[in-house]
Amino acid sequence: DLQFVRQLDGLGYDEAWFGEHHSGGIEISADPLLFIAAAARETRRIMLGAGVVDLPLHHPFLVADRMVMLDHMTRGRAMLGVGTGALIADTRMMGVELEQKRQRSAESLAAIMALLRAEAPVTMKTDWFELREARLQLASYTKPHLPVAVAGAASTDGSSSSGRYGVGLMTGARN
Repeated sequence: DLQFVRQLDGLGYDEAWFGEHHSGGIEISADPLLFIAAAARETRRIMLGAGVVDLPLHHPFLVADRMVMLDHMTRGRAMLGVGTGALIADTRMMGVELEQKRQRSAESLAAIMALLRAEAPVTMKTDWFELREARLQLASYTKPHLPVAVAGAASTDGSSSSGRYGVGLMTGARN
């Protein structure tokens, strides 16, 4: 995959996206952020996106904090793609019930966007995470913040979240 993204960069492609999966056996990438860090060292201009970070499985502060660090490490070439996760087995293995996914994803995205916008410290309490006067150590390298997109192909809440926060919408054709 690193060799492939190097070739894409050399051919002038604009962006490449790397998913997060834990159970499918097809895409064996447990952490797209680690892959972006490695690919950033091997490429020069291509944008590198986490597509997607499965929000119900991660504390939103850590997602925002790590993405801002990647935004700096890549000098503005990192993109954050988020979603509820397409593989049911991923969340089931970690004890997240299907009916919790949408709510957790919405709550997480709200917190992430507030942290990235850095308009004020973020205080937020849900049934699965809490933020107390939270703020990121670094502001985004990219102004006003790094690019964010919401998965919409397998999700009914993607397009409304995209509009609510003024972020991109990821879609894909299915065979």
